[in-house]
Amino acid sequence: MSVTEESGGRLNAFAKEPKIEVISEESRSSNNFQLLIFAGVMVLGGLILFAVFLS
Repeated sequence: MSVTEESGGRLNAFAKEPKIEVISEESRSSNNFQLLIFAGVMVLGGLILFAVFLS
C-alpha cells in the first residue's frame, strides 16, 4: 500500500491495484460458439431419448 502526505500533514493510503488482463474478442466468441454447440448436442440428445422412451 502506498501512502502519500498532503499539505497539512494528512496521510492518504492507496491500495495496490491488480494487474489488468486484456481479453481478446476471439477467445470470447470461440467460447460462445462452443457453448452453443454443446447446448445443441444436449437438446438433440434429449429429443432422441424422448423419442426412444415414447416408442
